[in-house]
Amino acid sequence: MEQLIFSLPDFINNNKFPIEYTGRGKDSSPEIAIGNLSDDAETLAVTLEDISHPIKNFTHWVIWNIPAAGKIEKAIPKGKYLSDIGATQGAAYGMHKYAGPKPPRGKTHTYRITVYALDCPIDLSANKRKKHFLKKAENHILQKGCLEYSFE
Repeated sequence: MEQLIFSLPDFINNNKFPIEYTGRGKDSSPEIAIGNLSDDAETLAVTLEDISHPIKNFTHWVIWNIPAAGKIEKAIPKGKYLSDIGATQGAAYGMHKYAGPKPPRGKTHTYRITVYALDCPIDLSANKRKKHFLKKAENHILQKGCLEYSFE
């Protein structure tokens, strides 16, 4: 599997989450700029996990079937099925939306953002979780990339 190269243009402070993208700010999803998207990619998917959480890799966000493009727009709205972009937001953090970092006060947690490029849309109910998405997508992932950021 080829590595997917991506960046978060608004994340410029030493690998720390800007407040706007956290549960203590606007709690909106960040823009994601894709650097080397395969010509064979049809869709993108994103997960956000708290890798410091006592529940291993606690999922804050899972979204799939984003049309393959060089950029994922910021501030994706809440909802299971986003007809304007054709994407599905799975169940994460008890909701169907981006839920940014918000660790207990005084604690620093590390968060992993993973972006997947897939060769097809994934036919999966929005009520499913990250583990279901990963199982359904496993033979369709062309590229995958991860970045880690901290937040206190």
